[in-house]
Amino acid sequence: MTQSRADRLQSAVWAGVALALVALLYALGPILAPFVIAAVFAYICDPPVNWMARRRIPRPLAVLLVILGLAAMLLLLLLILAPMIYREGIALVGRLPDLIELLNSRVAPQLMERFGIDVQLDAAFVRTWITENWSTAQDLVPVILGHLREGGSALVGLAALVLLIPVVMFYLLQDWPQLVANVQKIIPRPMLPRTLRIFNDIDSVLSQFLRGQLSVMLLLAVFYSVGLWLAGLKFALPVGVITGLLVFIPYIGFGGGLILAVLTALLQADGWSPLIGVAIVYGLGQAIESFVLTPYLVGERIGLHPVAVIFALMAFGQLFGFVGVLVALPASAAILVGLRELRAAWVASRLYRGDNESRIEETGK
Repeated sequence: MTQSRADRLQSAVWAGVALALVALLYALGPILAPFVIAAVFAYICDPPVNWMARRRIPRPLAVLLVILGLAAMLLLLLLILAPMIYREGIALVGRLPDLIELLNSRVAPQLMERFGIDVQLDAAFVRTWITENWSTAQDLVPVILGHLREGGSALVGLAALVLLIPVVMFYLLQDWPQLVANVQKIIPRPMLPRTLRIFNDIDSVLSQFLRGQLSVMLLLAVFYSVGLWLAGLKFALPVGVITGLLVFIPYIGFGGGLILAVLTALLQADGWSPLIGVAIVYGLGQAIESFVLTPYLVGERIGLHPVAVIFALMAFGQLFGFVGVLVALPASAAILVGLRELRAAWVASRLYRGDNESRIEETGK
């Protein structure tokens, strides 16, 4: 068997293994969510664990400290934001009729004068509907908790998933070096250098994107919260945090946060000052994200185009559900590196360089 034929056979085998893994992921999608979540968090938290291990802290203790720190941060964020979002959401709903009256008195005449569009919303109907359903809206949390108590099996299943994630994350982080070494052992020796190079490229792309994007999200959440508070927005903290956490979805996160901030400013009915403040804050935020944070923290060399990120999230979500959304970015990083390898192979091929045609011309001469 010639070397080129052996290479083609190995490529076919690896392609078959990849297809089998994709099929297995699709089949096991409903039960993979906690394991994928744990794997994503383990990948993100591996550097601080390694940092502690290099300073002679036992790896199991380092893993435990990192998991406890992450759990404390998430719990603190939930305890701060959940009551605030609920309380201020109820307040926003209560101000909705005022927004409709504002639109009828200011926006509707402009639309009629300039475009001939007659828009009149029934503020009285909305006010009556809110009044009739106000007690139900305020009692929403007790109703949800009541349904959770009735559906005991679902509650137990949710609790099991929440408890399973840190357990799986602990074992993954503790055994991460051994897992990497075991994967390297099963790679055919002739393919080891190239495979390790490809894996390192994938790790570089993915780690720089994920960890850089997390830094961007946190910094923008702080910026939008403080900026909207200085602009006089009453619900600055939840709007700012939501905007910052959604920026990992290009354009959609910024646009959704801007719409939410504009609606909140309109509901305040304090004139043009909050709206001007929102425009300034979001304009500065977009400039800071595009020209400062993303180039320095995420990096322009990654090559994950914003449209490609949106397509990957939607495509993998459609194919694999929630698990697909979780693996969309890692899979996109792997596909990106694979496309780079294919491009390099294509540029180096005889067909691209025209070697065969040159030899044919020389033979004809």
